[in-house]
Formats: sequence, C-alpha cells, structure tokens
Amino acid sequence: MLSILAEGAQELGVDLSAEKMERFQTYYDVLTDWAERVSLTAVKDEEGIQKRHFLESIALIPVLEEEGLSLTDKSLIDIGSGSGIPGIPLKIVDPTIKLTLVEAKQRKAEFLSALLKELEIDDVVVIPRRSEETAHNPIHREQYNFAAAKALAPLSTLIELTLPFLVMGGVLIAPKGKDTDREVVAASVALETLKGAIRHVGPIPLADKKQKIVLVDKDLPTPARFPRRPGMPAKRPL
Repeated sequence: MLSILAEGAQELGVDLSAEKMERFQTYYDVLTDWAERVSLTAVKDEEGIQKRHFLESIALIPVLEEEGLSLTDKSLIDIGSGSGIPGIPLKIVDPTIKLTLVEAKQRKAEFLSALLKELEIDDVVVIPRRSEETAHNPIHREQYNFAAAKALAPLSTLIELTLPFLVMGGVLIAPKGKDTDREVVAASVALETLKGAIRHVGPIPLADKKQKIVLVDKDLPTPARFPRRPGMPAKRPL
C-alpha cells in the first residue's frame, strides 16, 4: 500500500524488508486513527505522511553515512517527538538503535506508547516531561550519541534543548525548513555558549528543496546551568 515509501527507500539505498514495510503500514494506520482525536501532525494525507514523515526520516541515514556516521548500536534521543518523527522510522529501519522519546504533552506521549505497543517494539523509552527538566537528570544528561528534533524550535533554541543530552563527540540531527540558512547564522551565540559547532548543512535526499538537514557536533561539556528553566530557551534564545 505504501508504494511511495517503498520506491523512495529503494532510491535512497535503504533496505526495507517485508516486516519493516508491515511496521510502517501499522504506523500509518495508528497515526491516522489517532490524528482524528488528537492533534499530532498537520500532515494527514497518505502521500504527505509517506513523504514528509517516513521518507524524510529515513533519508537522514544516507546523509549521516556520507559524514561517516552510523546510528547502528548507538543511543538516540528524540526531543519533542510528537508523532514519533524522526525517531521511530529510524528505529524501524535499524532496530539496534537505543531510542528514547521525550514528549511533554500527555496525549502525544500516550500516542507514542500506544504506537510502540502496536509496532511490537518494547525497547524504546518514552519520557512524558519537558526536555529542559529531563536534561538535568543525570540518567539522561550527556548520555546519548545522537539527539534529534524536527519542527520543534529555531536552531538557537534547539541547541540549548538538545546538546545537554549528548556525550562529547555526539551529534545533533536537526531537519529544518526554508529558514535554515538564517537560523544557522542566528545560532552562533548558542553554539559558542553550549560548546557546539556546525558540522554539515545540506539538502535532505528526495525531499522538497527547501527541506534541509543541519548536523551539529558537541565539542565540549555543556555548562551546568543549561538548559535554563522550562520555557526560557524559547522565550529568550541565546
């Protein structure tokens, strides 16, 4: 049924077995069912879900590979996960990923838990709290190889919300839109303050040309006072 996904994955060189395609079909069914009751995503049509949610997520894999990076057997924390994008599609493609989803809105967190149950994926952690609070928990602070966040905040805010989770040498994966270049320029203070550096800015394969991916390296430990209290990173970006 999900022919756009199947064809796109083949073009990307990403292997989707019959079992993985079945999981994406279940994902689509659960997402569209819940979207009738809970505001999960503005993208609700079959083509849009396949392209914007599924394909744009798995298209991150070849971009990372070109940078010499691999998610295999690595830890990934998806901040403001919402409908599970991009973390869950990546987990479906590579089950070895040690995935944690952070989602502060209770109904969305409930959706993520219900979705994972339907997908029969039992090794993903869902945290129903704000990232500003979670990042100060020693269990999660500076513990992850990768952090990802899509459609959550401008890059300057996003850096403060995500870099505290990363180990030294960890990488932020930030899919962005038409304002990517402006956001990168505006994030210079946040990068200096949070000890990060832009590693890569480029297009997302098979996506609309305005969709880009920003990769940020974490070079040094994050100062202990960051992230600031809930709401401050968005209200007063660095």
